Amino acid sequence: MASYSKRFGKWQARISWYDSSHKRHTLSKGSFATKKMAQQWAIDQEAKFNQGIAINKSISFIDYFKSWVSTYKENKLADITLARYTYTQQALEAFFHETDIKKITRQQYQKFINEYGANHAPATVRKVNSIVRACVKSAILDDYLIKDFTQQVELVSNNDKTRKVDYLNLDEIHRLLVATIKGAKERPGFTSRYMIATAIYTGMRLSEIQALTWNDIDWFHHTLSITKSWNATTREFKSTKNESSYRKIKVNSELLDLLKILFDRSISNMVFLDQYGSIPTSNAVNKTLRSILSELNIHRYNFHFHSLRHSHVALLLAKGVDIYAISKRLGHKDISTTINTYTYLIDEYKHKNDEKIISALSSL
Repeated sequence: MASYSKRFGKWQARISWYDSSHKRHTLSKGSFATKKMAQQWAIDQEAKFNQGIAINKSISFIDYFKSWVSTYKENKLADITLARYTYTQQALEAFFHETDIKKITRQQYQKFINEYGANHAPATVRKVNSIVRACVKSAILDDYLIKDFTQQVELVSNNDKTRKVDYLNLDEIHRLLVATIKGAKERPGFTSRYMIATAIYTGMRLSEIQALTWNDIDWFHHTLSITKSWNATTREFKSTKNESSYRKIKVNSELLDLLKILFDRSISNMVFLDQYGSIPTSNAVNKTLRSILSELNIHRYNFHFHSLRHSHVALLLAKGVDIYAISKRLGHKDISTTINTYTYLIDEYKHKNDEKIISALSSL
């Protein structure tokens, strides 16, 4: 029900309704230049109410984002993934401040993307936009919004901010592997070298390698089951990065032979428990990795343990392994993640694949 009044030359509209408990609610707005404008506002609000929208609910975009993360995301995400939500929140807060979520338009959101994208790489902008879109869809379900203001927004980014995947070439991978295995056999109590070799052979994430137990190894079928990861802070198991990270991968006999050395002297179900009774940390394995690379006179800026995962991909691509198979082996959610992450590498091997395509066509 709507009513109208005129005060000091301006029109005011007021609508009222009763909730399921028969409690009366009102919503009003003034300063309309004409009565027709006031009537149109009242009609719009009543239409929203009839669609099930809680028109008297008000919350800032930032407060809703925080509540959404806390309610729906916080307990399900790995720390590294949750960090993306944190920097997304910071970016939104810097741009929108305390703006009511209902007042944000598609044009305003495009301006946010334009400003944010000017200083961030394409992959970062895609991730932030994906998070915001999920939040907005949730706000619609919670009756704060009717329209999705993120729809058909053009993503803007800075290609100069893109970090190229750092990896070793085939010769360097071979030299690193030989040196790593040699040192591992000489000092089996120091398991960092075994972890480095495992990363080269499997492309597994560090936390997945740290969490490996002897139960995860199928010696007969030559497979590793990746069912958990390792929380280095609490020294406890945690879930894998996401559902697709839960996987079983084939491994070569050379890796199993190397791990057998640890198995024969193990006193725990943890594969990489060292002589100090702990699992090597990120700092420990990276220190060992840098030491080996330095001895081999291999210099790579900012090369670290995760770069071994990239090197594994480079090795497989160089050997002509299908990108879909690589994606499954890495535990990516879908093949687009693999393609977006390794675009630089894939383009590098494009010439070799072009030659295969021409050869296949010529054989018809």
